[in-house]
Amino acid sequence: METIQIEQSSPMPVHPQKEHQWLQKLVGEWTYETEAMMGPDQPPVKSTGTETVRSIGEIWILAEGQGEMPGCGLATTLMTLGYDPQKQRYVGTWVGSMMTHLWQYDGELNADETVLTLNSEGPAMTGDEKLGKYKDVIEFKSDDHRILTSHMLRDDGQWQHFMTAHYWRKQ
Repeated sequence: METIQIEQSSPMPVHPQKEHQWLQKLVGEWTYETEAMMGPDQPPVKSTGTETVRSIGEIWILAEGQGEMPGCGLATTLMTLGYDPQKQRYVGTWVGSMMTHLWQYDGELNADETVLTLNSEGPAMTGDEKLGKYKDVIEFKSDDHRILTSHMLRDDGQWQHFMTAHYWRKQ
């Protein structure tokens, strides 16, 4: 039997870049209020919750949310976000206790560094098993107020806004 020797090397040191530093603005304790459209001809559903965002090595952030999820009751959500210098893209994931789908993010920051657009694919809201295209947009209004909007790509090629969440930093 041949022995295979694996060379161990030290991991490359990672130095936070300006894109990683931008993510650190999310770190902290937040409260949120959401308004979601549950369907045509239905009034929006409002809910509230809290979110704790912590840094992982100044390279990643981990956001854990707790609150009411419209139509689903109490839910826990986890979001990871980082920046991949090789891809020159923001990357991450989102999971929620109310569904089995792992959402994978791929995104970019706008030129004035106030809006992060995260693209993803997930179960279409049409009731069948096909996947749909989505985008979550994080916009900072100030250091202590940010807005998350969620959109889905309709069959006609237009983006439909279906959820808005306002986050306020706890003081």
